Amino acid sequence: MQTSTYDYDVIVIGAGHAGTEGAMAAARLGARTALLTTSLDTVGQMSCNPAIGGVAKGQIVREIDALGGIMGRVIDATGIQFRMLNLRKGPAMHSPRAQADKRAYQNEVKRLVECQPNLDLRQEVVEDLVVEDVGSGPRVCGVLVRGGAEYRARQVVITTGTFLRALMHTGEAQTPGGRAGEGTTAGISGALAKLGIRLQRFKTGTPPRLNGRTIDYTRCELQPGDEDPRPFSFLTEKLPEPQVPCHITYTNDAVHELIRANLHRAPMYSGQIQSSGPRYCPSIEDKVVRFADKDRHQLFLEPEGRATHEVYVNGISTSLPRDVQDQLFKLIPGLENAQIMRYGYAVEYDFAPPEQLWPSLETKTVRGLFLAGQINGTTGYEEAGAQGLLAGANAALAARGDESLVLRRNDGYMGVLIDDLVTKGVDEPYRMFTSRAEYRLLLRHDNADRRLTPIADKLGLIDDERRQKFAAKAAEIERTLQLLQATRVGGESLEQFLVHPTSTWEGAVERLPELASVSKDAAEEVVNDVKYAGYVERQEFEIARIERLAEKRIPASFDFGAIKQLRTEAREKLLKVRPASLAQAARISGITPADLALVRVYLE
Repeated sequence: MQTSTYDYDVIVIGAGHAGTEGAMAAARLGARTALLTTSLDTVGQMSCNPAIGGVAKGQIVREIDALGGIMGRVIDATGIQFRMLNLRKGPAMHSPRAQADKRAYQNEVKRLVECQPNLDLRQEVVEDLVVEDVGSGPRVCGVLVRGGAEYRARQVVITTGTFLRALMHTGEAQTPGGRAGEGTTAGISGALAKLGIRLQRFKTGTPPRLNGRTIDYTRCELQPGDEDPRPFSFLTEKLPEPQVPCHITYTNDAVHELIRANLHRAPMYSGQIQSSGPRYCPSIEDKVVRFADKDRHQLFLEPEGRATHEVYVNGISTSLPRDVQDQLFKLIPGLENAQIMRYGYAVEYDFAPPEQLWPSLETKTVRGLFLAGQINGTTGYEEAGAQGLLAGANAALAARGDESLVLRRNDGYMGVLIDDLVTKGVDEPYRMFTSRAEYRLLLRHDNADRRLTPIADKLGLIDDERRQKFAAKAAEIERTLQLLQATRVGGESLEQFLVHPTSTWEGAVERLPELASVSKDAAEEVVNDVKYAGYVERQEFEIARIERLAEKRIPASFDFGAIKQLRTEAREKLLKVRPASLAQAARISGITPADLALVRVYLE
């Protein structure tokens, strides 16, 4: 029997948020790319909450967009409610978030993928990796799919989400599958293990969905969107209207008593599930146990779209049995008569601890093999999209023999994310927070394009439209700053006036009406730049110190085991992570200045 073969530069396995961003990035860079998925009907599907963004996550989406990615454009086109979080705090903490029309979001992702030049979307079940030994070690050269066909490429990106040997739990009931109504993927786990890539298990969960027609919203708090909503993408001129409201209700003592009485039937507490779950997105069972002093927990009722009554209950992720879920909602204000359309469940799945990756997201074990998304131990659409974009871009860059794109911690939250994963590893599903970024004053959502779009432009990741828009905005900001510096009122420049904590842009416009023509986005960035210039200068001084360490590169072949004077713990950690620079080595937990000094001596 003749075997079909297909030749590409890059193959991306999995068409979720990581896979679609990765495939699009590779194709934008000119690589002939194949995106393989088990079902064309689930491309870009929102497996859990119907929302994009949030604290720190919103900044990541803006960064994905600044690098030419699609997540921001898709949520702008299909969002049903937009809010800016943390407006009472400083601008570094402001984070955009939007509710999505879940089905429309998925369809828009698929449309963009199908329209992308250099990209073929194919429905295939990948069963094995094809690897060859080239003398310097194994390197990937393609994949085998069900039915015997072979896709050939020297760069492969795996973005399989929660589908590797996945097992769903609802109470005592267990079903193979990575998402309700879908199957699991076992072949890739076996292929990775055979190649010496270590796998572990994580757990995540999802809440029930309710029929909105059966909810009594009069007993819930209204949560409207912003009156003047902000888009995610730097390309978006206008957002869809009208916005759809969300609502808030709360659990109570009766709910907590019911959960405590049935903990022995919850897989996380019965011993049925052994793996770690996301500490910062706990199940309702976890909340009741860990926060026993709280008499209620907030629940957000989030519509799943304009053309459906299905409502996502954010805050009540659970794997309790169906009968307990039925009883539980009868005790919650406004939900007493609510009908459950989909029951909550937990899912266990394989992931590959990410310290097995280089900062490019290529595996250290197999050349040409990249991993992105939940397979690296993360949680969240935004974290997945960020990894996918960088892995896909690096696969395409490797295919043409170019240097990898590695963002630094001061470049963006995406740089913080990757560095945390490959340097520190994970002991629970990783979620981004503003507190993880030591340079967050530099990493505001409003300046993501100024930080990253020039990098994307240099590589060829963006198109003419984005290039022109960015150039126009940058020029407007520069002109405005020069005008502020040149205009003096009452003995000080307008720039000095804006530094005062109580001074506002409106106050500056009163003093110089010419400023009224400055766009809202440019004005916001100018004010933030001026007000926080002193703090930013201090952070940049610290960055310069760290970069001096980063300049001291450590070759991939460097033998940490040969440094006999190193403490055993330090040697083991350095051999495990194999840092690419002294700066990365310094960020490994437990590595001391004395350890670094020894490494520096041996390097020299």
